[in-house]
Amino acid sequence: MHALTGFSLVSLLSFGYLSWDWAKPSLVADWPGEAGEQRSAAPPQPPHIIFILTDDQGYHDVGYHGSDIETPTLDRLAAKGVKLENYYIQPICTPSRSQLLTGRYQIHTGLQHSIIRPQQPNCLPLDQVTLPQKLQEAGYSTHMVGKWHLGFYRKECLPTRRGFDTFLGSLTGNVDYYTYDNCDGPGVCGFDLHEGENVAWGLSGQYSTMLYAQRASHILASHSPQRPLFLYVAFQAVHTPLQSPREYLYRYRTMGNVARRKYAAMVTCMDEAVRNITWALKRYGFYNNSVIIFSSDNGGQTFSGGSNWPLRGRKGTYWEGGVRGLGFVHSPLLKRKQRTSRALMHITDWYPTLVGLAGGTTSAADGLDGYDVWPAISEGRASPRTEILHNIDPLYNHAQHGSLEGGFGIWNTAVQAAIRVGEWKLLTGDPGYGDWIPPQTLATFPGSWWNLERMASVRQAVWLFNISADPYEREDLAGQRPDVVRTLLARLAEYNRTAIPVRYPAENPRAHPDFNGGAWGPWASDEEEEEEEGRARSFSRGRRKKKCKICKLRSFFRKLNTRLMSQRI
Repeated sequence: MHALTGFSLVSLLSFGYLSWDWAKPSLVADWPGEAGEQRSAAPPQPPHIIFILTDDQGYHDVGYHGSDIETPTLDRLAAKGVKLENYYIQPICTPSRSQLLTGRYQIHTGLQHSIIRPQQPNCLPLDQVTLPQKLQEAGYSTHMVGKWHLGFYRKECLPTRRGFDTFLGSLTGNVDYYTYDNCDGPGVCGFDLHEGENVAWGLSGQYSTMLYAQRASHILASHSPQRPLFLYVAFQAVHTPLQSPREYLYRYRTMGNVARRKYAAMVTCMDEAVRNITWALKRYGFYNNSVIIFSSDNGGQTFSGGSNWPLRGRKGTYWEGGVRGLGFVHSPLLKRKQRTSRALMHITDWYPTLVGLAGGTTSAADGLDGYDVWPAISEGRASPRTEILHNIDPLYNHAQHGSLEGGFGIWNTAVQAAIRVGEWKLLTGDPGYGDWIPPQTLATFPGSWWNLERMASVRQAVWLFNISADPYEREDLAGQRPDVVRTLLARLAEYNRTAIPVRYPAENPRAHPDFNGGAWGPWASDEEEEEEEGRARSFSRGRRKKKCKICKLRSFFRKLNTRLMSQRI
């Protein structure tokens, strides 16, 4: 554990980026939430908001869920705050991030399908008012550190154009933790670490988890606590590649499974990064008027060391293991602390909740799908949310055994979709791998042990579960409760009538880093944007035409990369 001591504010600012070894662990004073905590009945000003998002951290991969991975900081913060044990996210990266920053379901932003890939001329729709933009209107200073993954093909798509005063991090979804290189297929590789709108070549070589924690602490050291702050820390950890500093690996040297060992080391390193950020909040006068939110972005990737046990499924699926999130809120401002909340919440709820905390306003005209859940979190009141649309993806491979007839003429059950209404959860189409995967403690995992609970041959396209009574999705009630199935299918149809067309344009070879100085970054002009939009409209009408000289080359790259990138997700 590390903390920063012995520096004045002036010397700290002149020091710039701090090394990870700020000071010896023995020099750490009161840990936030213990002896030095001050309590006030009401904040003197809007609270400082610190949102920490981890990448691919499994539901089982935190100490307070019984994990074999050490997360003392997260355990402590959660124990003294409010644990969110009925909290939902999305199954993959871009969807969770887009819904966090817009407060809207994917069907209402056109991002229903997959992720935004590095070579796609696509980004978070520019007509959406983002969460940091709303907070800026409320007088907040806004800063982002970490993984963006919401598109960057035009400069208008960059974090600093979408509401953040400063940005340090990666634009794509998957980079090396030290070199910050990212390959989007064979030979399509480039550097991806940016500060503001510039490529940060000079910061290469520093482990990203540590670099991001250092930048977050630097922001706190240089900012006045008198002005409200929104700090969004989106760690790359613990997404692949599995890389960790050696000292963290040593702690798990007796763990037989190599992938699990590396993954565990990455989680513990991230936990210490959260400790350092939290300690900096206290040292620089932010903590007593702060709200710290911790959230995962999707389920753990079980092929890469993650575990969602005992939930069903994994990252990329609509089973609980893919969409049940890790989450808690820690704040001196909570009225009821040290408890577990089972109020239904979704990642879209943070938008109106945080805008409300900041003193801002939202209205029906904003078209939000989220709810202000602060009374449920802080006071233990009932959640205003009663249902969640997990998603409707019309482009995902249609289930072989689904049909409109199988959906009572209400819904084509071949379409991938999932919805939760009250205690009921309905899935249609192909929800993804529906296995119950135990923690990877055996050196030979995956092996015969895993195969004990594999769903090998599934010949259905509709599932219904009572999630309150059966959170592990072991008893399918679709055959017993056709009345509930009909009701939820009708609700899916209602949602689908509000959906906008999917935006998933073809990849463009002009995005290749070789054409952009060796780094991933904006590459399209306004004229190219208009051309791409026209091409997308033609595609949606089934009349796609070649309109440029490099269409054949674009098609080649798309076919070459599709299979590889699908496996990477």
